[in-house]
Amino acid sequence: MNVYDFDGTIYKGDSTIDFYRYCALRYPSALLYLPVQIKGAIFYKLGRYSKTRFKEEFFSFLKALDDPEAVVEKFWEKHRKKLYDWYISQKREDDIIISASPEFLLRPVCKDLEVRLIASKVDIKTGSFNGLNCHDKEKPVRLKAEMGITHIDKFYSNSLSDKPMAEIADRAYLVKKGVVKPWSI
Repeated sequence: MNVYDFDGTIYKGDSTIDFYRYCALRYPSALLYLPVQIKGAIFYKLGRYSKTRFKEEFFSFLKALDDPEAVVEKFWEKHRKKLYDWYISQKREDDIIISASPEFLLRPVCKDLEVRLIASKVDIKTGSFNGLNCHDKEKPVRLKAEMGITHIDKFYSNSLSDKPMAEIADRAYLVKKGVVKPWSI
């Protein structure tokens, strides 16, 4: 089985940032949460907030959306084209996407791709996290807890912070701007 990070790996860019921009342009009331987001970013940089807490502050803008599920669906109608062709051409039905991005955001595209998903559990209406951010050392923990998997065939990521996942793979690959190269662990 192959496991893939999402943002920057099989998706050109960061889906969370793209979704935020998409919402800010179409739902200006989302910008009312900008002061909360700025405070969260400052406190995170100062070490007073965890990454999870910072992200909760960032996702507070979801409160401005009347029908966030519909917004996510419309977002993917426009952004699915940002999936890298190299991934689409090698995709298998037993693939797993594991990401720090919110599950609610990636669920529609993963359903369309017919692959399994493990991601950060974020309430689509409030931005609150249910558990830890699915990042770094948390990824193999979540893979084991949710799917009982402790070893994988291949792992693909654009980030060295995913080293804990690369270490449980027979082969690991770094992806930079759609170019896949072997990962030297």
